[in-house]
Amino acid sequence: MPDILGPTERDDLIALRRAIHQEPELAFQEHKTADRVSSFLSGRGGLALRTGVGGTGVVATLPAAAGPSVLLRVDMDGLPIHESTGAPYASRTPGVMHACGHDGHTAMGAVAARVLAERRPPGVVHVLFQPAEEGSGGAEAVAAEGVMNGVHRVIGIHLWNELPVGTIGVKAGPLMAAVDRLKITIVGRGGHGAAPHRSADPIVAAAHVVTALQTIVSREVSPLGAAVVTVGTVQGGSAFNVIPEEVVLTGTLRTFEAELRRSMPERLQRIAGGVAGGLGCRAIVEVETGSAAVVNDPGVAEIAGRAASAVVGEAKVVAPESTMGGEDVSVYLDRAPGCFVFIGSANPQRGLSEPHHSPRFDFDEGALAVGCEFLVRAAELAVVP
Repeated sequence: MPDILGPTERDDLIALRRAIHQEPELAFQEHKTADRVSSFLSGRGGLALRTGVGGTGVVATLPAAAGPSVLLRVDMDGLPIHESTGAPYASRTPGVMHACGHDGHTAMGAVAARVLAERRPPGVVHVLFQPAEEGSGGAEAVAAEGVMNGVHRVIGIHLWNELPVGTIGVKAGPLMAAVDRLKITIVGRGGHGAAPHRSADPIVAAAHVVTALQTIVSREVSPLGAAVVTVGTVQGGSAFNVIPEEVVLTGTLRTFEAELRRSMPERLQRIAGGVAGGLGCRAIVEVETGSAAVVNDPGVAEIAGRAASAVVGEAKVVAPESTMGGEDVSVYLDRAPGCFVFIGSANPQRGLSEPHHSPRFDFDEGALAVGCEFLVRAAELAVVP
């Protein structure tokens, strides 16, 4: 178990995490969180701080005269969810909470930066505190400001309630799916609900489209492949006795294979357009490209595996299942070889096993020391010439 961290660092981890948890901030609004990180790291061991990166991001850099450069990436934003954990450190902001562990990520990154400043590894270490990971383009905004210039390797972490506390999940290859957004507008011809024969009902058409879209996965994607088409919202109509002019569907597409991802807009248009057309309506399909799949580099995954073994022991380093969840850490992994790692955080015996993005989400804070030491050890291994 962790031995790099002393009692002070362990206390700091929990105190910082809880302070951030109580004041969650949404994408690109992480001003208090960024200020808290900057204050925590200011004047520490030669760390150079850059603020306002990508809007509200912070980069703490530990320079070195020579050697490779590694970027440690953590994220800071909360979610528009009203917390119902009942924890003494619960969110004080109605309708906003840290339901995905980003408060823990920020705390681990901040304490790891302090520890690395004391240990002085032989290469350059950047610790990036990224805004707006939750589907709002934070990584792209940060990368556009040159954060990846000169970076040789990338290490990222995510607390993971699918794994028990005390374990670390490391896997080479595809880990998390590409995430694209879907919008389909079904345009019909409105009229009186009592005279549907004089209208083209977009609600009926939309219902058939939602069902038919599932055949993309069940009948057009290899059973050995992986894809998800989810319709998350259906919006249409304003009165019980009126057939509306249009219905708008929004949803998400998840894929791993690049060719399948490129083919999805045509498949969606073909099926939605055909079904809607057969019912006297038309379908306008729009696909907004999001983050690419997270694919871990084998070489950096090997480094991450050695660091993980040093922290929790080889027996507790596991190969996690790939997930259709997405992560914009892929923006950095597309620019330099890297590895995204899951830090086990679940403890069912204590009732800490709710899924991510649940209003009841919380994690075992014992995972903080594990993840923090992993970051330190991984950084030191990644900058060895």
